[in-house]
Amino acid sequence: MLRSLKQWFLWLTIFSIAMAFLETAVVVYLRKLFYPDGFGFPLVPISQDLTVVEFWREVATMIMLLGAGVMAGKTAARRFAGFLFCFAIWDIFYYVFLKVLLDWPQAWGTWDVLFLVPFPWVGPFETPLLITCIMIGLSASMAWYDHRGIKAGLRWQEWTALITGSLVVIFSWVLDYFRFIETQFPNEVPWTLSLDRALFEGAETYVPQTFDWWIFSLGFVVICAAWGIYLYRMRGKAQVQELSPVLR
Repeated sequence: MLRSLKQWFLWLTIFSIAMAFLETAVVVYLRKLFYPDGFGFPLVPISQDLTVVEFWREVATMIMLLGAGVMAGKTAARRFAGFLFCFAIWDIFYYVFLKVLLDWPQAWGTWDVLFLVPFPWVGPFETPLLITCIMIGLSASMAWYDHRGIKAGLRWQEWTALITGSLVVIFSWVLDYFRFIETQFPNEVPWTLSLDRALFEGAETYVPQTFDWWIFSLGFVVICAAWGIYLYRMRGKAQVQELSPVLR
């Protein structure tokens, strides 16, 4: 039985690494075309049709990672664990391949565009890697308990902490851009801007200034707390399972 769990992780890892290389290859092509002297801010203006393609490419990547997790699990807990694990491995090796192929990032704290939906998420490249560590830990925990026949789904308290922490982390990634938008469009709220204005009128002149590590750290701690609460609860359930044969 343990062998089957190892194979499950092995094949998800292989798939995720292959996905990461595919994603990296696309980024290599884009940077060779638009950033021949090396990637940096502000972003080079690109046509609207290419931006739309890039937008949907990112959406398609998320769908494929989610699909891999769904197909790899028989229970809701295992499917969610599979998605988390695939996403984490994909993200880690995306940066590994960028380093190998482009020697980028060149230093800790290098800013990167993390996402473009519906406006740029930016931050030091290591921040999403910190989140992936928790994703791997949580996915491994859920898969392990599910493998042992224990109901491994998250409770509402854990979901609340996980979602809250994630939203705080995302806010840390968009806050600097929001500040910039306020100077560009002083009479408008950043999240009310259309996709065209957010990505074209704003992003093409945007240069990151400040990353609020304390906001990111707060979200990171809340996510860790969600995992900790889950582990504590599941440990109790595992102990009950071990005692059940004795009590009978």
